[in-house]
Amino acid sequence: MPRKRSLTKTNTDCKVLKTSQTIEDEIRSPYFVHTEGGNEARSTQGEEGKATLCLAKESPSVLPEPLVSLPIPAQPQGPGQRITEGFYDQECVALAKALLGKVVVRVVDGRRVSARVVETESYLGGPDQASHSCGGKRTPRNEPMYMKPGTAYVYSIYGMYHCFNVSSRGDGACVLVRAAEPLEGLEMMVQGRGARRGATAPPLKPHQLCNGPSKLCQALALTKESTNKLDLAESDVFWMEEEEEKEQEDGIRGAGVGEGQVVVSARIGIDSYGAEWAKKPLRFYILGNKCVSVRDKQAEKDMIG
Repeated sequence: MPRKRSLTKTNTDCKVLKTSQTIEDEIRSPYFVHTEGGNEARSTQGEEGKATLCLAKESPSVLPEPLVSLPIPAQPQGPGQRITEGFYDQECVALAKALLGKVVVRVVDGRRVSARVVETESYLGGPDQASHSCGGKRTPRNEPMYMKPGTAYVYSIYGMYHCFNVSSRGDGACVLVRAAEPLEGLEMMVQGRGARRGATAPPLKPHQLCNGPSKLCQALALTKESTNKLDLAESDVFWMEEEEEKEQEDGIRGAGVGEGQVVVSARIGIDSYGAEWAKKPLRFYILGNKCVSVRDKQAEKDMIG
């Protein structure tokens, strides 16, 4: 069990996210309470009313204050409306593109955390050599890939990392959510990303919190034990919403996602499955978004002309 930490108040002049542990793109707990030798972040108030985060310093005599719970709308209306099951019932590539700009919402202990999807990959099943369901393979592990469209497939890798997928139309087909842009609950995201972060590690910036599949799972507390097989159209702790229209902030968020903003590229980290499938254009991301895990500059150049 991780040892408990104590915190003091932080300097309100901080402008970036900081922790004191090394991130290895892994997840250790779905509840953001482990910090094994590191510090947890606290929120302060920055310029013009914008929330900022900074390091919490240790003090053996001061106990941490609880995080403020964010309201959870039971039936959000208009922009921010919950996505229904019919949306997910589309072909895998189409769903991967359609998920760009949607908001992933996670609720932990009554507190809401959310992030806007900026990068996805399609895994087609059947002939797709890089898919867990290649050749129609069906196991207890990949069962969510065969469940109704909109089922969460959260699996562990290397015994410590997690990846989040959404099942689509077609047996064994799903979409990997590779990266997202933080929107709500940045305090909790910092805590979730805090595993094994060394005291000399550089500070985390907002766009670094969810810029990779396992980083995203850390930040949103997505684990096999807590969120695998959940129905995103029905769950009360894990779902997706339409994006609310908001002004651009810190050069991260842009306007709504149009076809001309979607970069099409090869998937990441599947070279061992053969050149044919390694080069398939099955990765999609929002052009110019800082939260994308890996940019394909050649694809961007070809796209822009």
